[in-house]
Amino acid sequence: MKKLVEQIKAEIAEFEANAEAQVVKGNKAAGARARKAALALMKDLKEFRKVSVEEAKK
Repeated sequence: MKKLVEQIKAEIAEFEANAEAQVVKGNKAAGARARKAALALMKDLKEFRKVSVEEAKK
């Protein structure tokens, strides 16, 4: 679970950097990277929820 949390933190940082580049600099490629990071982040957050519920049952 700790590894998953670290992965989520890294994806959040990647999303923030790319979203900022799109908004501030108008970098369209950064927007695509931010959207890709958002999809990966959603997947990992769903996995975190699943693992967290399992841990809570123990």
